[in-house]
Amino acid sequence: MQAFHRHLARPALALLLALAATPALAHPDHGTASLATGLAHPLGGLDHLLAMVAVGLFAARQPGGARWMLPACFVLAMLAGAGLSAAGIALPAVETGIAASVLVFGVLIASLARLPLTAALPLVAAFALFHGHAHHAEMGTGSALAYTAGFALATATLHLAGLGLAHLLPDTRAGRFALRVGGGAIAGAGVVLLGT
Repeated sequence: MQAFHRHLARPALALLLALAATPALAHPDHGTASLATGLAHPLGGLDHLLAMVAVGLFAARQPGGARWMLPACFVLAMLAGAGLSAAGIALPAVETGIAASVLVFGVLIASLARLPLTAALPLVAAFALFHGHAHHAEMGTGSALAYTAGFALATATLHLAGLGLAHLLPDTRAGRFALRVGGGAIAGAGVVLLGT
């Protein structure tokens, strides 16, 4: 299993570095909804990108099956949030919820938190609802199914990138320090996003 994680870590890190090199715009107008615009949406906003990588980083510190359950829960709850938006059901303060997710996940990573699954799953799901709602609300005209598949796939890939990045860090004092610094940087970005 550890060899599998190491095998997964390199491509995930390469993807993360490639994504970090792209310009992160707030929420660009995607025009016609398609698989390509769905794939691009989580990558086009720093808030979505950081939160989704952070879910992977946070999940990597959790015991056992929680490592995979938390990212899977995020994707499913995100789809539920998109469904709420499609049904015309508003969520309060969606952008604030998204920015808060960046802050909270950053703090959890920086503190090397390990939460019981009964606390971690609802937390991840609640924030995912906001992300999914925003994804759907910003969809252009076109294929909702293809667009939704695109942002779900991009989100899962970003989670894997976070998991892979965390597995590249050794479980040593230096590795934990690097994780704390990264989590602190994510939390700091969350504070900035909340202030804008």
